[in-house]
Amino acid sequence: VQLQASGGGLVQAGGSLRLSCAASGRTFRNYHMGWFRQAPGKEREFVAAISRGGSVTYYADSVKGRFTISRDNAKNTVYLQMNSLKPEDTAVYYCAADSGIVMYTEGSSYDFWGQGTLVTVSS
Repeated sequence: VQLQASGGGLVQAGGSLRLSCAASGRTFRNYHMGWFRQAPGKEREFVAAISRGGSVTYYADSVKGRFTISRDNAKNTVYLQMNSLKPEDTAVYYCAADSGIVMYTEGSSYDFWGQGTLVTVSS
């Protein structure tokens, strides 16, 4: 499956952004979907994940209550709504697809990755 992330940009602290990730090439609903991020000089970290049907979601503690992951299987798209953004949310955000049976938060479980979209939060 090919993934194309979009929606990044520059926003002030406290602001909001919505990231989108459009999938093509294979049956989108067969994949758990996740968002990860990598800040400059840091390792990639898990942000959020959503199950195939959208009924189960996982979040990193650092974004819980501020970010919401959702998906529209009819549009082959997964979203990440980010509210109350903080400077420490600054990173390149990647969407990823996992074909496994169980949904994990480890990046190594994901089979396909998008190219990333940069989110910069100014203080």
